[in-house]
Amino acid sequence: MIKAGIIGSTGYAGQELVRLLLQHKEVSIEWYGSRSYIDKKYAEVYGNMFQLVDQTCLDDNMEELAEKVDVIFTATPQGLCASLVNDKILSKVKIIDLSADFRIKDVKIYEEWYGIEHKSPQYIEEAVYGLCEINREDIKGARLIANPGCYTTCSILTIYPLAKEGLIQMESLIVDAKSGVSGAGRGTKVGNLYCEVNESIKAYGISTHRHTPEIEEQLSYASGKEVIINFTPHLVPMNRGILATAYATLQKKVSYEEVKSIYDKYYKEEYFVRVLDKDAMPETRWVKGSNFVDINFKIDTRTNRIVMLGALDNVVKGAAGQAVQNMNILFGLPENTGLQLVPMFP
Repeated sequence: MIKAGIIGSTGYAGQELVRLLLQHKEVSIEWYGSRSYIDKKYAEVYGNMFQLVDQTCLDDNMEELAEKVDVIFTATPQGLCASLVNDKILSKVKIIDLSADFRIKDVKIYEEWYGIEHKSPQYIEEAVYGLCEINREDIKGARLIANPGCYTTCSILTIYPLAKEGLIQMESLIVDAKSGVSGAGRGTKVGNLYCEVNESIKAYGISTHRHTPEIEEQLSYASGKEVIINFTPHLVPMNRGILATAYATLQKKVSYEEVKSIYDKYYKEEYFVRVLDKDAMPETRWVKGSNFVDINFKIDTRTNRIVMLGALDNVVKGAAGQAVQNMNILFGLPENTGLQLVPMFP
C-alpha cells in the first residue's frame, strides 16, 4: 500500500483528495493535516465522511510526516509548501504540491504575480510541472510535482495541440473562462457569499489573474516562442466546473478534418481527454465529479479564426484528481486507478 499524507485536508481540494484516496485500492491515508481544525474529528468538519474517516486532524509538521508516508499532498495556500520543504524531506518522500509554489520557473514572475517571497527557489528547477498528458515521462522520476492550476489545466490542454503544431498565431490568443465558486476555496469571503454570487456572473482578475503567467509559460514551451495572452476569468453561480473558450487566428485555411487529426494525434490514447464529436460542445455538467476534460473546436471561416473549448471539474481534474493521477504515475500504477469516475448528472 502507498501511504499518503495530506496537508490542507480540510479545504475543498484537500477534501476531494480524501474522497478520491478513500476509494483508491492502493492507498491508505495516514495523516489528515489542517491548521484550522487541529485535534478535531475530520468527520465533524465534513459530515459526508461520517463513519468513513475516524481520524482527527493533525498539524502541518512535514518533517514528522515524511517519516511516516510515501507521498505528501500539500493542498495549501501559496507559500506554505515552499516554506516547509527541504533536502531531508525530499530524500524520504514524494511531494505533490497543489499550490502555485513550484509551477512557474521564473521566481521573479512568481513573486510579482503572487506578491510573496519564494522561500525555497532552489527547488523550482527540479520541480516537474504535473500536467500528466504532456509531461508524463518527466513525472515518473520526480521528487517534487507542481500540480497545475484549474484554469490552466483546462486552457492548456484545450490549446496545446494547435500551439505545438504551429497552427495558430499565438500573439492573437485570447482565453475567456468561467469557474464555479469552489475554485475560490473554502475561506469566508464576502464576494463568495450566496447572495453575492447567486443570479449573477462577473469577470474578475481582469489582466491580473495569477494563472495567466502559468498558461503563458506552458504555451511558450509548446509553441517555441514567447506567448502573451489576454486571460479573463469569470465567476458563475455553480459549485464546480470550468469552461474555457479560447480564440486565435489561424496560420492558414484548414478543414475540420485537419484540425481533428491534430487533436487525435495528441489525445486519442489519453483516457482522461475526450475530444468530442463534431457537433457536440463541452459542457461542465458532462464532466462534473470526474477527472475528464472534454474538448472541441469550431473553425470560423469568416474571420479565419478558431474557437477552442474545454470543460473540466475544477476540484477533480483541476486539482485533486490530477494530483492522484500524478501519484499513480510516480508509483507505476495505471493512471486511471481510483479515478474511473463516471461524471455525475444531474
